[in-house]
Amino acid sequence: MRSMSGSRRNSGSSLVSSSSASSNLSHLEEDTWILWGRIVNEWDEWRRKKDKLLKELIRKGIPHHFRAIVWQLLGNATDMPVKNQYSELLKMSSPCEKLIRRDIARTYPEHEFFKGQDSLGQEVLFNVMKAYSLVDREVGYCQGSAFIVGLLLMQMPEEEAFCVFVRLMQEYRLRELFKPTMAELGLCIYQFEYLLQEQLPELNVHFRSQSFHTSMYASSWFLTLFLTFLPMPVATRIFDIFMYEGLEIIFRVGMAILQYNQTDLIQLDMEGMSQHFQKVIPHQFDSCPDKLILRAYQVKYNPKRMKKLRTENRLLKQRIETLEKVRDGNLGQVTRAQEAEENYVIKRELAVVRQQFSVTSQNLEKAQDTIGELQREKVRNDLESFVTGLQTQLEQSRLQEAELLGALKEMQDKVLDLEKRSSSLPDENNVAQLQDELKLVKLRELETLHSFREMQDTVTELNQRWQLHMSKGGGGHWKESPKNALNELQDKLMGVRLREAQAQAELREVKLQAIQLESQNQIHSKLIGRHEVESAAMQERLQQLASQNKGMLAQLTEMKRKQAELDCKSKEEVMAVRLREADSMAAMAEFRQKIAELEIQKEEGLIQGQLNHSDSRQYITQLRDQIGELKNENRRTPPPPPPLQNPRSQKESDECV
Repeated sequence: MRSMSGSRRNSGSSLVSSSSASSNLSHLEEDTWILWGRIVNEWDEWRRKKDKLLKELIRKGIPHHFRAIVWQLLGNATDMPVKNQYSELLKMSSPCEKLIRRDIARTYPEHEFFKGQDSLGQEVLFNVMKAYSLVDREVGYCQGSAFIVGLLLMQMPEEEAFCVFVRLMQEYRLRELFKPTMAELGLCIYQFEYLLQEQLPELNVHFRSQSFHTSMYASSWFLTLFLTFLPMPVATRIFDIFMYEGLEIIFRVGMAILQYNQTDLIQLDMEGMSQHFQKVIPHQFDSCPDKLILRAYQVKYNPKRMKKLRTENRLLKQRIETLEKVRDGNLGQVTRAQEAEENYVIKRELAVVRQQFSVTSQNLEKAQDTIGELQREKVRNDLESFVTGLQTQLEQSRLQEAELLGALKEMQDKVLDLEKRSSSLPDENNVAQLQDELKLVKLRELETLHSFREMQDTVTELNQRWQLHMSKGGGGHWKESPKNALNELQDKLMGVRLREAQAQAELREVKLQAIQLESQNQIHSKLIGRHEVESAAMQERLQQLASQNKGMLAQLTEMKRKQAELDCKSKEEVMAVRLREADSMAAMAEFRQKIAELEIQKEEGLIQGQLNHSDSRQYITQLRDQIGELKNENRRTPPPPPPLQNPRSQKESDECV
């Protein structure tokens, strides 16, 4: 009764009609109240005919006193059958009650409505969270959802807040966000990383270099709709738009915040960025929330591309759905934990185990971060060394190719020179002509010798006749004209000697020409022989160089092919690493499922402990063994994956393969 009456008092302070406005409001505020009063009274007509104007008014902000009824109208939660079941749900017992009690004090601890252990806000918040854990046993209770319920309770009674929250979970993708596998959260992080990579590539590279994952700062944005990140007035304005447009405003506001702080974030390391997100960013728009809203609607957002990204993430979603089916098979076990508070011994043991488990989880997260950094650094170093080796091999192959081309060009020049020199030498026809000329010279020499011998014989015969004539006394003939006869003989003798001298001169000239021709013939023969040898050697060398050139060209082609194969292998290895990281993400989801199952088994142990004290001790021993196995499994669990590849790079890798 206390909670019901208290929530009604809260309702009276939040639901105020336009006629109850104080007289000191400005005319603009009065006009705004009158306008929103008309909108509420004519809601169906505004949604049908003036939807664009209604969207603009909601983006400018819903007046505080109209938020309760407008949120209910936007969520279509005014007349829900589950509202009549609310009082009955409060009478039932939920297995999540202790978890809810534990987290109640952490929800808006500074807000006046939720201060104090027995405050009205904490009581009604407990009622709504308990009722929903009974309505949706698959989701049960998730800590982030309490902040959304708390905001609803600040504006409306607990029954209406319960109905609006049920509608949000069913129609606004929140139920998928709060499932134990958190498949929808992984999809939202994947889509947000795509926007970051496309619109802020420099900041994205800086985040990756510092191992500052998107989930480290954006998970709370999607789970609590900025209610734990931004001041209440700014977060409430965002929630107004969320009630009308859905999760799109979360993507837009997140990108607007990163754009506004890009210059500062790039200059910070991982620790500095964490401090900047915690202490600086939340208070940047305190004085002017409209500035953030305007920046958000300047962000490029393509709903069709978001649907394609959802399709690309289907494989991971299918794996997570498989885990959810396993989770569905264990739903019947949750109902057997309704008498959990009766066994205090198990309660204390479980508290100790939970504390140990929390410490182990923290250590595991630190170890996973360290392992992730080491693996990323190792992959980065391996890729750098691999690329450097490829570049070195490519440079060496290019140098060898240049050397081979230079040697080939030099040999070609030598061959051309030899061809020119060979063309200047006498060929076989010229040599044959010289030999024929030599034979003719020798024949003329023989004829000249023959004629010279005949002349000598003639002179000898004449001398003999002259001696014979003188010995016989044939002076009578000379007596008649001795002087004339002597002159005639002398003339004949001189003529013969002249012819003999001419013949000897001709003979010497012919011999000299024959000697010259023989020497030239020998010189040409030697030159021809030497050139033939050199030509044969050059042809052999040319063949060797041609074969070497072919071999080097084949080696160069092979090296290029190997380089292409190495490039493809490197891309395949990168894709394999990313696939393994995606598998690691699935493994992390499975690990969370096991943790949830272990929590359920802990609650089941409370009932089993009612049988006898010895059974409780035995169950505690089994539970500790399971927790030990879980710790060992935690040590073997791989780190969370970085964002998947850009589709274009994926396409390039597929083409390479």
